[in-house]
Amino acid sequence: MAKPLTNAVLSERLDVAPGLVILKVAPDGWQLPEFSAGQFAVMGLPGDAPRCEGAGPEPEPAAPDKLLKRAYSIASSPRAREALEFFIALVPTGSLTPRLFALQRGARVFIGPKMSGHFLMEHAPEDKQIVLVGTGTGLAPYISMLRTHLAARSRCQIAVLHGVRHSWDLAYRTELEALCKQHKNLRYLPVVSRPKDEKSPWNGPTGYVQDLWTRGAVAAAFGRQPTPGDTHVFLCGNPGMIDGMVTTLQKEDFVEQTREHPGQIHVERYW
Repeated sequence: MAKPLTNAVLSERLDVAPGLVILKVAPDGWQLPEFSAGQFAVMGLPGDAPRCEGAGPEPEPAAPDKLLKRAYSIASSPRAREALEFFIALVPTGSLTPRLFALQRGARVFIGPKMSGHFLMEHAPEDKQIVLVGTGTGLAPYISMLRTHLAARSRCQIAVLHGVRHSWDLAYRTELEALCKQHKNLRYLPVVSRPKDEKSPWNGPTGYVQDLWTRGAVAAAFGRQPTPGDTHVFLCGNPGMIDGMVTTLQKEDFVEQTREHPGQIHVERYW
């Protein structure tokens, strides 16, 4: 059987922390299609690609001639057409991520020719405040949104809430802090859930990312309590966080948006 097709090249790799990596993948011999900030792309590798050191055993060994594929949110802006950027967490017993973590610059991968998804900032009117809530790699679509839309959203306040276990897991922290200095309407609120593991004292908020909402951190950043009439909330990451935030927001009369009904809660469920 023919070897699965690979049509792109790993152009850059940045190891953020153990088990976290940023990969930039450039198409080889074709052009990236147009897409919207917040969408995802399919990335893949053949089953005979090596797994990274320290990976656990696969529940079922992959067939060598099978293309292992999974959808990942795109962190790069649609305006950066030379490559796609992905923020990925290692799943030690998974089929694909241990192989992605074994890649080095110049390695070949597969990228699906079409980007998909409806997790778009465009669903929030431009005169509304925006709260972007993410855990771990759930930050990725927000980076794409901010790189694309932040300058045009200067009339509304935007808060990025990022929950991680440790401070060293705060990918894009430097970029987000720089954006806050450049755009006075942007607030960056990171939170760490395991402060006792920190090598240096963590002086920021602790707990879970949803605690930032319930403790009033967003209200303090905006100078007033967010309401369904003036704020849209985006949720991406851990299913427990999403379910908890949806419940909390619904008690405050926020409504989850669906294709049939508009609302102020926008959810990306990819686990």
